[in-house]
Formats: sequence, structure tokens, C-alpha cells
Amino acid sequence: MASWSKQQEPVSNSYDSRPIPTVIPPPPRAEEPSAPAKREELTSDRHESSSDLLLGAGAQFEGKLTFKGTVRIDAKFVGSIVTNDVLVVGERAKIDAEITCGTVVVHGEVNGNVKAKDGVDLRKSAKVHGNVETSSLSVEKGALLQGEVKMVAGEKNARPSAEGVSLQ
Repeated sequence: MASWSKQQEPVSNSYDSRPIPTVIPPPPRAEEPSAPAKREELTSDRHESSSDLLLGAGAQFEGKLTFKGTVRIDAKFVGSIVTNDVLVVGERAKIDAEITCGTVVVHGEVNGNVKAKDGVDLRKSAKVHGNVETSSLSVEKGALLQGEVKMVAGEKNARPSAEGVSLQ
């Protein structure tokens, strides 16, 4: 049997005597503005031609949403949405907003008027309560649309001009 009455010498560790380095983050650069405490406008302004953003289920947003690229909302949103690009309203989304977009694809619920210069696509699970103004409308069987529809001539639907075309 081993005897535990013997005092053991402490084991020396070469790291024990070294000072612990402290990492201090550098101060923010002058060109990086600090984030405001409360922001009423959600903006995604990358300089790229497209970007993707998801506002997930369970979240709630209120205010004005402007963006470039494609945004999918599966959350509750109240306010207004403005873009020239693509808005996808997910199946779990509940949007109470005036929407002005390039293209709107609706799977969930929208309460408010929708203006889309390129097109509106209502999928079978869509529920739209409001007026729709667009150049192209697609409605799947099972989608609900309560409101007026105004079809406007868009750039994609315009007929080509005969100017500058030679027929031989």
C-alpha cells in the first residue's frame, strides 16, 4: 500500500511564471459609425448587385424595410417595405405593410397594398388582403386574394419598337 502521509513537492510548471497576456480590442476606426441604440429602418445596402437576408420565424419587426437583393421574411412585420428587388413572404410570415417591390413572392399572409413593377407570385398557401398593382400576376390554386387587381404595362411587357430593325 502506498503511504499518503508523505508530502509531495509541488510540480513546477514553466507556464505558471509567465504573465497572462491581455487582449484589448482596438478602438473603432473613424469611418466605422457606432450602431444606434434603436433603429427604425432596416437597411441592407451592400455594393454588390445582390444579397440575401432572412428575417426568421418568431421574430417581430416594425418600421421601414429597404434593401437590395433578395429578402425572405418568415417573421411578423409591421410598417412598409420598399425595394426594386425581390421580396419573398414565407409561409410563417404575417406582414401588415404597404409593399413596393420589383418582384413579390407570397407564401404567407400579407395585409396591405402591394405594388410590384416586375410581378407578383401568389403561391397556394398565400393570403393577401389588399390591392395589387403589377405588370404580371401569377396565382396558384388555393391562394386567397381579397382586393382589387390593377394590371399596368411594365417594361417586360412592352412590345418591341420597330425602330432600328431592318427586315430583309
